[in-house]
Amino acid sequence: MRINKFLAEQGVASRRGADAIIAEGRVTVNGKVAVAGTDVGESDTVLLDGKMLSHKVNYEYYLLNKPKGCVCTVHDEKTERPRKTVMDFLPAGTHVVPVGRLDYNSEGLLILTNDGALAYRLTAPQNEIPKTYSVKVEGTLTQNQLNRLRSGVEIEQGVVTKKCRVTVVETDKAYTKLQMVLTEGKNREIRRMFGALGKEVVFLKRTKVGDLTLAGLDRGQVRKLTPEEVFYLKNL
Repeated sequence: MRINKFLAEQGVASRRGADAIIAEGRVTVNGKVAVAGTDVGESDTVLLDGKMLSHKVNYEYYLLNKPKGCVCTVHDEKTERPRKTVMDFLPAGTHVVPVGRLDYNSEGLLILTNDGALAYRLTAPQNEIPKTYSVKVEGTLTQNQLNRLRSGVEIEQGVVTKKCRVTVVETDKAYTKLQMVLTEGKNREIRRMFGALGKEVVFLKRTKVGDLTLAGLDRGQVRKLTPEEVFYLKNL
């Protein structure tokens, strides 16, 4: 197993975050400083900042109703004035990472786990896992604009979003509420899609991953996933 995957499964950081930790020289394998690409097995001794990491991993799975005003990361990169992170809503000592991201001003369903295989399954574009969002934008949308959203929008030169389902829930001259079902997860994808149409998103909430919902969870509340829910996600 690659060292960055091993660290991710320990709940130390995401794989990208683990790469940064490795580059800082904080990880050793059998007494030698690890480098990117180092492989580890069950017989290897892995230390992070001098503390031994176990090869036995107890997987944890959480569901958070993320509120606005916090970032989807384990540690805020803006160290001068660190912002609240999604980890602030979890029990102390929990070693998990967010699966995918919701931006600072977005809210809703977020899964957190140290199960790297499940995280990859839910975020890999080729798996096309459906994610449902409630969206509110300023003004009205023409039929042509709705068709563009459904068929794919060029959000930057040469980058076109996949087809998605878009349903108008409510509209008047001031705003339009929609439900959108996407099967990919580009960075700030929905906001960029509407930006390409000259529209500003004023509310964005993820309400479902597959058929998993936020039922019973208020903003900022978190709970463990049931074994049945974990099984469902692993087979989605």
